[in-house]
Amino acid sequence: MSNSSNLVFTLAVPSESNAIRDLVRAAYARWVPVIGREPRPMQADYAAAILVHRIDLLHEGSRLVGLIETLMHHDHLWIENVAVAPDAQRLGYGRHLLAHAETLARQADKAELRLLTNAAFVANVALYERLGYGVMHSEPFMGGTTLYMSKRLTPGDAQTSSSA
Repeated sequence: MSNSSNLVFTLAVPSESNAIRDLVRAAYARWVPVIGREPRPMQADYAAAILVHRIDLLHEGSRLVGLIETLMHHDHLWIENVAVAPDAQRLGYGRHLLAHAETLARQADKAELRLLTNAAFVANVALYERLGYGVMHSEPFMGGTTLYMSKRLTPGDAQTSSSA
């Protein structure tokens, strides 16, 4: 990640649904040969998602480098999607996006974040585990395995994210 002071979060608006779709499709394309199909985020209707989910866009300068899609539940923040542009992967943007989700959860007085991922997405699973997420349970899905992961927040956890 280059200069983090050059990073800005914005809340997605309906006119950005095509850019969101394009970023997600590009970000997840690497997993198609791994699981033999398009991951579900590649098939989502982002024009509809923007209306019911919160989608925070991460920009480096004027460039969209990633996004995090979340839903607030009564007892936790659900992370529906984390996507980073292919040429920006492995540069710390994913960590920045997940730290932002922690900030959102804290602002809403939620002490837990939850997500699911495909067990075959080993780099993603490893990142989540490094950041303190653990597997709550797993289940078979479309010839693979879905991992349900969560992270409990403690009052003293440090935050490195900007707020939207």
